[in-house]
Amino acid sequence: MNLIGKRLSVVNVILITLLFLLCFSVEAQQSKRSARIGYIGNQNSSDDIMMNEFRAGLRELGYVEGRNIAIEYRYWEGKLETLHEITEELVRLNCDVLVTSGVEAVEAARKATTTIPVVMAFSGADPVRRGIINSLAQPGGNITGLASINAELSGKRLELLKEVLPKLSRVAMLVGPAAGPAGLKETEAAGKSLRVTVESLEVKVRDDLEVAFKTAVKDRIGAVIVHPGGFVGFHAKRIVELAEKHRLPTIYPSLTFSDWARS
Repeated sequence: MNLIGKRLSVVNVILITLLFLLCFSVEAQQSKRSARIGYIGNQNSSDDIMMNEFRAGLRELGYVEGRNIAIEYRYWEGKLETLHEITEELVRLNCDVLVTSGVEAVEAARKATTTIPVVMAFSGADPVRRGIINSLAQPGGNITGLASINAELSGKRLELLKEVLPKLSRVAMLVGPAAGPAGLKETEAAGKSLRVTVESLEVKVRDDLEVAFKTAVKDRIGAVIVHPGGFVGFHAKRIVELAEKHRLPTIYPSLTFSDWARS
């Protein structure tokens, strides 16, 4: 399956989950108003492939935006301080379902409501390790959606870097403000077997990115692994620019970064 196909498969899973949830919400709300989805996204983009396919999939299922369904779009744009306000606003609007993009968003939704169903999409994190759900088999609470194996892939990314750069001895992992420890631990474990030292470069605001890459060069880091998350995803273009500027081999967690690298 090609990468676009994988993207669309993810969208299909989200749509099936939403359809299951909306079947109950729409019936209960039919006499009052159209069903309402609250979408907590990271970046507002008219060419967002996932969102375009998401809306197309809803239409195929008979849900037409503006006719029998409404979507409230809110974007946090890599700014954690705005997430609480955005989420609380959607809860006050009494949305039937919340769809979240990024682990930061699903965690904000979990804190904001225990009654509105939350569908985590594109979370980039293991929801069990992060304490978002109880287990994959029995998530419990009001949260469902897609799990991620990004933490498990962290070690594999280091292995790939080592294959490309056999003399690699030091790697830096670029981690955003909401990154959990699992990815770093997996990478450090892989590093021991590959005899590669793994260091962490934490970034909390946009200006930290420049500092992080300068620090990597100063410390003679051989390559960078970008840990997935909403913050780094929003700043994908800037991260790619800095990697190219400082001539540092860098491995990314998603197609977003590759798209910028090719543009």
